Amino acid sequence: MNTEKQMRLAVLIDADNSQPAIMEGLLEEIANYGIASIKRIYGDWSSDSMRGWKSILLDYSIQPVQQYPYTRGKNATDMKMIIDAMDILYSEKMDGFCLVSSDSDFTPLAQRVRQQGLTVFGFGEQKTPKAFVRACDRFIYNDVLRRQEPVDSKEPSVSSASTKKIGSKELKQDTKLVNMVRNGIEDAADDTGWASLGIVGQKVANSNPDFDPRNYGYKKLGELIRAMQLFEVDERPMENSPAHNIYIRDRKRKG
Repeated sequence: MNTEKQMRLAVLIDADNSQPAIMEGLLEEIANYGIASIKRIYGDWSSDSMRGWKSILLDYSIQPVQQYPYTRGKNATDMKMIIDAMDILYSEKMDGFCLVSSDSDFTPLAQRVRQQGLTVFGFGEQKTPKAFVRACDRFIYNDVLRRQEPVDSKEPSVSSASTKKIGSKELKQDTKLVNMVRNGIEDAADDTGWASLGIVGQKVANSNPDFDPRNYGYKKLGELIRAMQLFEVDERPMENSPAHNIYIRDRKRKG
C-alpha cells in the first residue's frame, strides 16, 4: 500500500474562460499531483452559454457556484471565485490550488496563495497572459487536456495529448526551448557534464512554469530530448532494479 501523503487540492474553475471538453483530461492531470478535495465551478448558470457544462457536473461531482452579473462590464464570477479562494486558503487545510482560467485577473490570487506556502497549478489556453502563467508553480495548457472525438462513436475517445509532434529540425530552431534545456543541464550537471534527466526537468520547470513536453507533441521529457538530437543520452542501470536512470549531456561540451 502506498502510504505517501498526497496533496489536498482545491480545484476552482472559471466556466466563462474554460471549456467542458477539457474536464476529463483536467481531472486526470490533477490526479497526478494530488487529491481534488474541493471541486467548484463558477458562472451564471441561468445563462444559455452554460448549457454545455450542466450535463457533466454530476458526472464529475463538481459543485456549481451561481454568480449573477450584477454590473455590465464587471466580471462578478472572477470576484466570487477569488473571495472563495481566500476563504478556503484560511479556513481549509489545503496543500495547493488548481486555478482553471485564462484570465489575468487571477494573477494576484496565485501570488498570494504561493506566499502562504501552498502550490498553485494553473490551467488555461495558449492565450493566457504570461503574468498569470509565471505566477503559478506549474501551468498546463488546455491543448494537452482535450479529447479527440472518435471516428466511430462505439470507440472510446482518445487523449489528444494532443499537440502535433514537432520534428527535430523545428525543435533545433526553437531557441527558447534549446536554451531552456541547456540551462537546465548546466545547472544540474556534474564535473563531466552529465546531468540526471529528472533533475534537468525540475530545473527547467522551476524557471518556466508552462514547460511541458506535451506542448511539443511528446509524452515524456526523454522523448523530447532525443528528438532534439542536440544532447547525448546515457541510460544507466539501477542497482537491483530493471529500471534505468537517464542522464543527458550537451553535445557541444568538449571532453
